[in-house]
Amino acid sequence: MSNTFRELLKKIGSGPHTGKNLSREEAAQATTMILQEEATPAQIGAFLIAHRIKRPTAEELAGMLDAYEALGCSLQPLPGEETVTVMGVPYDGRSRTAPVTALTGLILAAAGVPIVQHGGNCMPTKYGIPLIEVWQGLGVDFTSLSLSHVQHLLAKTGFGFIYTPRQFPLVETLVPYRDQVGKRPPFATVELIWSPYQGKTHLVAGFVHPPTEKFMQGTLALRGMETYTLVKGLEGSCDLSCDRTAIIATHNPTDSEFQRLKLHPRDYHLDRKDVPLTTQPEYLKQLQGVIAGESNDLQKTALWNGGFYLWRCGNLPNLEAGIAKVESLLTKGKVQQKLHQVQQFLASCP
Repeated sequence: MSNTFRELLKKIGSGPHTGKNLSREEAAQATTMILQEEATPAQIGAFLIAHRIKRPTAEELAGMLDAYEALGCSLQPLPGEETVTVMGVPYDGRSRTAPVTALTGLILAAAGVPIVQHGGNCMPTKYGIPLIEVWQGLGVDFTSLSLSHVQHLLAKTGFGFIYTPRQFPLVETLVPYRDQVGKRPPFATVELIWSPYQGKTHLVAGFVHPPTEKFMQGTLALRGMETYTLVKGLEGSCDLSCDRTAIIATHNPTDSEFQRLKLHPRDYHLDRKDVPLTTQPEYLKQLQGVIAGESNDLQKTALWNGGFYLWRCGNLPNLEAGIAKVESLLTKGKVQQKLHQVQQFLASCP
């Protein structure tokens, strides 16, 4: 048993009257001891549930990210100091609505906006379709790539994927605890705002509850992240709904505080009921159809999301221009070509 960790656990687990928040340094220390399994299983499980009940502070989340940065993997900056969009998605996947996150990544890369996504396997507590399985359904398997391969993939195609079980295996130690505790720990928020890229970054993350957005904003400010986009997205993802107003917070280096956007797809003739996630084969067929330039139920969702992110991440004058650009990329086969380019790169890897 670690007596050092026990003192940290006592600090956050003593209840509302005598409990205290951890400092940034203490949170980093606790995270390191958890990931390296210096704490006992009983201590780790108690910490996860106590921290969830207490709710993390921005300072604690910043410390957790400090530990992730020290222990985890990291891609090197691209030549020319290009800004790379890092898109965090819930690691426990999607279970109700059809995701277009992978397609958004292809659209951005096809438009010349470099992007990195990251994730792992099917994860508690939702056990939904993880992003890695969506990519595999598109004929792309990132699970065996080394970090240097991911670096070359990003440089050549403008798209990279960090598969955490291979590139950051320490975080896999948390999976059994998430399953046994049955609740998302604060590390689930860390996953959304973790950036495995060292250069200029535009961080994109989704959330469900407004307090999570505030935690994210405070954490990113402490971490010096100047460019970010936070979205109240479908199932906590960064996918915008076609069925309701999109609530978005943006921040740029020139901003003194975040800017609030409220966008409704109806104003751009893209409103519809969000596409439900039925069977995985049916969903993948729809996704492949959109990439091939076909019109189906998922097309409006792709145009809405791709258009917004192209406007936000690129140099387009307005959202209408972003939507028009996505439509052109799809109908002219540019998105499909980008998918083929990624497939060809992977086929050439030993």
